[in-house]
Amino acid sequence: MAAVSRISLQSDLANALERSKRLTARVRQLENRLSSQLGESVWADSGLGAPVDIDQLQRRITLLEQDLAHTKGELDERTEELEARAANRELTRTLNSSVPG
Repeated sequence: MAAVSRISLQSDLANALERSKRLTARVRQLENRLSSQLGESVWADSGLGAPVDIDQLQRRITLLEQDLAHTKGELDERTEELEARAANRELTRTLNSSVPG
C-alpha cells in the first residue's frame, strides 16, 4: 500500500511541476504583452513617435508605391512584347509581299 501512495505522490508532484512550468511561461507571456502595450501607450502619449494612423498611412503608401512599380514593370514588359509582335507582323507582311506569286 505504501508503494501505491508513493507512486501517486510522485505522479502528483510531477503534474504540479509541469503545471508550475506552464503557469510560469504564461505569466512571462502576459508580462511581455503588458510591457509591450504599456510601452506603446507611453510612446504614443509622449508625442515622440508619429501617430499610429500616420504610421499606417505611410506603410500603406509604401506598399502602394511598390505595387505601382511592379505594375509599371509588367506594363513595360507587355508593351515591349506587343511592339515585338507588331514588328514581326510587319516583317512577315513585307516578306510575303516580296515573294513573287
